Amino acid sequence: MQLEQTFKRAKDAGKCLTRISDEQRNQILNAVADAIIFNKEKILQANANDLSRMDKSNPLYDRLMLTEKRLEDIAGDMRNVAKLPTPLGHITKERTLPNGLYLRRMSVPFGVVGIIYEARPNVTFDVFSLCFKSGNVCVLKGGRDADESNRMGVAVIQEVLQEYGISQDVVTLLPATHEATGEMLNAVGYIDLCIPRGGKKLIQFVRATARIPVIETGAGVVNTYFDETGDLQMGKAIVNNAKTRRVSVCNALDCLIVHQARLNDLPELVSPLQDSNVKIFADTDAFAALDGHYPQELLQPATEDSFGTEFMDYAMAIKTVSSIDEALEHIAQFGSGHSESIITQDEQQATRFQLEADAACVYVNAPTSFTDGAQFGLGAEIGISTQKLGPRGPMALEELTTYKWLINGNGQIRK
Repeated sequence: MQLEQTFKRAKDAGKCLTRISDEQRNQILNAVADAIIFNKEKILQANANDLSRMDKSNPLYDRLMLTEKRLEDIAGDMRNVAKLPTPLGHITKERTLPNGLYLRRMSVPFGVVGIIYEARPNVTFDVFSLCFKSGNVCVLKGGRDADESNRMGVAVIQEVLQEYGISQDVVTLLPATHEATGEMLNAVGYIDLCIPRGGKKLIQFVRATARIPVIETGAGVVNTYFDETGDLQMGKAIVNNAKTRRVSVCNALDCLIVHQARLNDLPELVSPLQDSNVKIFADTDAFAALDGHYPQELLQPATEDSFGTEFMDYAMAIKTVSSIDEALEHIAQFGSGHSESIITQDEQQATRFQLEADAACVYVNAPTSFTDGAQFGLGAEIGISTQKLGPRGPMALEELTTYKWLINGNGQIRK
């Protein structure tokens, strides 16, 4: 294993994190936030170099792009993480046994967290802030598309760590190669947990290859159901925001499910989308309702491949249903367990939808674009977990801890 020494240094660096206080962690996080702004020109230049190698029509282009405003937001999120209470040292269970043994269950870091991610350099900073605050070392494996951006980001972080006498191995960026991915996924004894952030293919590869524990995040096939009683003006705003706010992120809308009783309202419901040149793949009934009322060049008949697709682009599908039962069946078949939404004025339908839609985040009369750690008041996120074992939904500080049992005795022995 060529990277074994790298992984060993990361493991060893975890020891220094156990010795620093939460106050020191917060001070360092704020210093890194300041350093991001101070070094913004260097970071943006590195990002421009990465962007120059990517076609602007690539759906990942927006994910890759950093701007001065986005850097300010990244720094702000890091400062917000610093303000949050520490997730460490919490006693979540406590009891004294009949034999006098005193038991406590205390929250502790995982240790070394490995992150595999694609063209999203903001993840470099988000992951560091959350891992550092929760006492974890992070080993980063970014993609080739964002390699210069990621390396500049890590250099900025490591410079601050050095100033504060903290091991630079607290954050490590691996080479942007497939071989490095393979070594990370087989780093048994060094990496305690791997979190892949990316599309369906990346998640499937990690799940099939890893010999270390994995939490699945990222893949988001997101639906919104416009119910028979849905408010049209509210629906227009929600659908447009969910689809067009940022098309390349995992909480963006992929399929609008519409009750057949509202097909006459469908042209108005999706009318704002044409301002963003959103391509629509509509089933037979929806196509008929939109034909002549939506730009012809942006309207196409849906195929089987249109449903269950994470578009990450200015495109979405439309499915017509006759009932909430059919809407829920469609979500069960094609959703990814990420985020689902219903637009309705019927409280019973809303309650049923939230209970039965199988996803980490289920909305009523709000867009799925809110599925985000910062929006949930968590400071930032390391990813959106779509699995059911362990963390689910936005993974922030609490989700980056496990626990240990502390047992105090006074000479008891077991018979």
